[in-house]
Amino acid sequence: MRSLPGLTRCINSDERFRALLDDELGTLLRVARTLASDPGEAEDLVQDAVLRAWRAFDRFDGAHPRAWLLTIVRNTHLNRVRRQRPLLLADPERVPDPAAPDDPEAEAIAKIGDPRVRAELAKLAPRYRDALIAVDLGDLSYAEAAVLLDVPEGTVMSRVSRARARLRERLR
Repeated sequence: MRSLPGLTRCINSDERFRALLDDELGTLLRVARTLASDPGEAEDLVQDAVLRAWRAFDRFDGAHPRAWLLTIVRNTHLNRVRRQRPLLLADPERVPDPAAPDDPEAEAIAKIGDPRVRAELAKLAPRYRDALIAVDLGDLSYAEAAVLLDVPEGTVMSRVSRARARLRERLR
């Protein structure tokens, strides 16, 4: 029986993609939960991102699979947000309302037991708060947080360090 090269390539590609996904699915869900407002939305976000990744897998060079997948998750999330909000209302420097139920940052902050820490974390500038939440509450490495926040890894490290220092200073 003659083998079809396209079919063989597709099957091998599917197996490689499945192996890649098995290794990274937990991380993708963890990151999606920090981006989305509820667990169901986070699962939908991961599902959409995985579908996009599968469609683009033949163009993936194989280097840095976690970064590649996290970038797809982030971009999928940003696309969803852009579709849901009018452009005029989007304010990247907004300070989240800790009482707002649909704010994933507020949900992450609410998980902190000490109310003083929660209050001070909510007061941090968004760039510092986002980095700190991704690394300390989201359990992401600096490299993963850099992909998620679309900044260099060194920037994430410095923002986390500054955020921690400001929290320590304010909580004294």
